[in-house]
Parts: sequence; structure tokens; C-alpha cells
Amino acid sequence: MPSADNADITVVVACFNYGRYVGEAIASVASQDGGAPRIIVVDDGSTDPGTRVVLDELVGDGVDVVRQENRGVSAARNAGLALATTPFLLVLDADDRLAPGALAAMRAPLDGDPTLGFSYGYMRMFGEMSGIVRFPGYDPYRLLYRHTIGLSALMRAEVVEATGGFDRDFPHYEDWELWVNALAHGFAGRRVDAVTLEYRRHGSAKLRADRRAYRQAWRSLRRKHAALYADERIARDSALGPVQRLAHRWFWGPRPMPAGVELALHRVVWRARPSP
Repeated sequence: MPSADNADITVVVACFNYGRYVGEAIASVASQDGGAPRIIVVDDGSTDPGTRVVLDELVGDGVDVVRQENRGVSAARNAGLALATTPFLLVLDADDRLAPGALAAMRAPLDGDPTLGFSYGYMRMFGEMSGIVRFPGYDPYRLLYRHTIGLSALMRAEVVEATGGFDRDFPHYEDWELWVNALAHGFAGRRVDAVTLEYRRHGSAKLRADRRAYRQAWRSLRRKHAALYADERIARDSALGPVQRLAHRWFWGPRPMPAGVELALHRVVWRARPSP
């Protein structure tokens, strides 16, 4: 059962045919400093018999498994979040892992500042590529033009209540939309100086697909949150200067770099070899 230290945190893991990975994800959550939080795994209609067997074996010891017909990752996450009764929430993909000490690192700023809506850290990639992605400090202007937070931030339950959770109209980068929506509802975040997520990098084909999805998500964000993009106070309060804002907006908005060039740079910066 969850210990007193993390008993007020629920981690939601959406799983679709990821039986070969989900055990690692759960183990990374259960082994956090302070003990395991409540864990809810939502099986989003997995068709792989092996995944169903693995999930059956996970039930108990603070892990609940909920099954539903396949409705997509946003609906699966929202279903798990709807069952949570704790004041703090976190969503983790079934093929990723929380880094050791992640919950404690992200909990500290939320305990210290009740006005914060969420906190997040750096991301360590493993799999086809490896390396640490050091996200910049929280800046609303940066966020409007680039996904600088990631999925697995520790957030207050009020963020989900206000935003409604993940928008199913965003089939990709739905977590980016969540943090922009949180900004629209007055919630700010803070980055901690620690690796909090271990992200499994699956391959170069996914990068090409992600780039197309990124552009579509950015266009959808501007339509849904037009008031934010037009709010001059966000630019004025940014840590970026005018030239930096222009460069940031030009590069990360349309993301104009050709896919082949970006992939080559990724392979240089993020060592293109398997990691543990």
C-alpha cells in the first residue's frame, strides 16, 4: 500500500499493447523515495494477450487496473484521472519510467509555493538515442511556441478540474495543449534542476511523424487559445528579449528545418545508440 509520504499522489499510466514495458514503468513509480503513490493503470482496449496477462499480474499492492474499449490515449488518461481522489496527480506513458527521486524533486516546489499548478524536470532519453534533454525554466511565451514541459509533470488536481484534462481533439501533443490550457486558466509551473523522466526513444520514423503532428498541433493551439497568443503581457513578462522571442517564434512555431537535417542533428546531439 502507498506510504504516508506519497499517499496524496496518484500516478495514471495509460497502456495499449505495451505489456513488454509497463512493468518497468510501474516499478519506477513504486520504488520512489517515500514509498509508492497510488497507481492506476488504464488498459485502453489492448488486443495483445500478453499485455492483458501482465496487467492482471500487476493488480494489488497499491496498483489498480481499469479496462475500457479502445478510445485513445487522452480518453484513457482522463478515465484514470477521474478515479483519482488525491490532491496531486501525474501521468506516465507505459513505455517510459520515472527517474529515481522524481516525485520528491517535483513535490518540493509545490509544497513551497501553493500558487504553483505543476512542476517538472529534465528528461533522459534511452533506447535508440540517449542523452539528457534540459528543458528551459518555465516561461509562458516559450510554451506557446514549443513544447517545453513534457507529459509527466506533477500537478495539482485543480489543474485537471479547471482544464477538463486532456483534449481529445488533439490526437498528438495533447500534453502540450494541457499545459497551454493550464496557462489559460491561470496556472503556472516550475522546472526543477533534476532528471525526473526517463523517455524511451523508439526511432527515427517517429521523429518524422512527430514533426508533422507538431505543426498541426501548433495550428490547433493557436485556434483554441487565440486570446493567449494575442496577449501582449505574455511577451512582456517573458525572460526572452525581443530578438530572442522573434527567433524562438520563427523556429519553433512552424518548425521549418527539413526533417532529414533535424534527424541528423538529433543523431549528433543525442548519441544514436541503444542505452540501458
